[in-house]
Amino acid sequence: MLHCGKKHICAVVACIIFGSILISSWKDLQLQNNITRKFFPQATTASPAGQLCRGKPAQNAITALKDNRTFIISPYFDDRESKVTRVIGIVHHEDVKQLYCWFCCPPDGKIYVSKAKIDVHSDRFGFPYGAADIVCLEPENCDPTHVSIHQSPRGNIDQLPRFEIKNRKAETFSVDFTVCISAMFGNYNNVLQFIQSMEMYKILGVQKVVIYKNNCSHLMEKVLKFYVEEGTVEIIPWPINSHLKVSSKWHFSMDAKDIGYYGQITALNDCIYRNMQRSKFVVLNDADEIILPLKHPDWKSMMSSLQEQNPGTGVFLFENHIFPETISTHMFNISSWNTVPGVNILQHVHREPDRKDVLNPKKMIIDPRKVIQTSVHSVLRAYGNSVNVPMDVALIYHCRVPLQGNLPRESLIRDTTLWRYNLSLVMNVNKVLSQTVL
Repeated sequence: MLHCGKKHICAVVACIIFGSILISSWKDLQLQNNITRKFFPQATTASPAGQLCRGKPAQNAITALKDNRTFIISPYFDDRESKVTRVIGIVHHEDVKQLYCWFCCPPDGKIYVSKAKIDVHSDRFGFPYGAADIVCLEPENCDPTHVSIHQSPRGNIDQLPRFEIKNRKAETFSVDFTVCISAMFGNYNNVLQFIQSMEMYKILGVQKVVIYKNNCSHLMEKVLKFYVEEGTVEIIPWPINSHLKVSSKWHFSMDAKDIGYYGQITALNDCIYRNMQRSKFVVLNDADEIILPLKHPDWKSMMSSLQEQNPGTGVFLFENHIFPETISTHMFNISSWNTVPGVNILQHVHREPDRKDVLNPKKMIIDPRKVIQTSVHSVLRAYGNSVNVPMDVALIYHCRVPLQGNLPRESLIRDTTLWRYNLSLVMNVNKVLSQTVL
């Protein structure tokens, strides 16, 4: 206890003591900041201890930041190289120069701000907006549950949308195969072919189908509702045209809009990370495409064989072959199906021959834990090898409008591989139709 006989002496002594405390506290703070910079080189600030994690929880599948040049889909924890949060998003490739991750660290609610690396995917196909990984190093001794993305290291976190960081906890695989379909748009109404594809996927071993849905017909909504309630389908709303001028074409030269093919590439990348810990394999194809095994009864036995022959491979590419919907057979003309809109794939078993000097595009079955970035027909960055699966092992049955429309029927190749599954397929399709459409 300090006792002074004279007030001015007491005041001087108190000032000296108080000043010493301030200097000591300032030195402690500087030391703490130096340690922070040493161990978290990207961290720029931390909130006072005791500040709880705040911000507005993001409600939508696509969230626009205030710059209206950055759109956030979802953040994912990724520790395959270093401890980072990888945010799947869409950015303008020229206008977006810097972004920051605002991490909330439990349990004390400290906020760490970390400068992001903005990695715009190389496959933009000329469009100004493209898929991007917004990657931030996470602070040590912290497993943040949420992150906000901002253009500045300064601001009020209360005003920022807050995103849950997925894949934080390791899980055991709940399914073997997940199919990613992106994106359903254009008032999609190919109901019969969609149901046939879904039932073929299930016959081949699929347990989950993730659909990035922009829009579809009322009848298609009924079918999707059935599959969601069954537990097969997961719908990710995909209102990308609310934010950007979208093209249904794959290249900017065909249609000068903001982004190509309804942001398909972004959706595919999100689907890979979304299923990274819950699915052994992820299949990237469209709803009118089916990977048909020729040497195996299903995908599980096929992939087991392919992995055994190709150890360390994370990406398996399958050749796309067109079965024109304009060439049909009288077989499987099922009268009750004729009232259902869409193509009956069982009636289309003639495929186009290969074109000289034209490579058939490919679709993929991947090990999602070995993929970093994907495009539509190949992966852009991965840890394992990529292997082209020979056509005598499997091919993609793709029933659509012809690419070689002038070819006579006799120039097409009759391929009835699909008919191997006809008994199960017809029975299963009838079951679904009776509960949805008919």
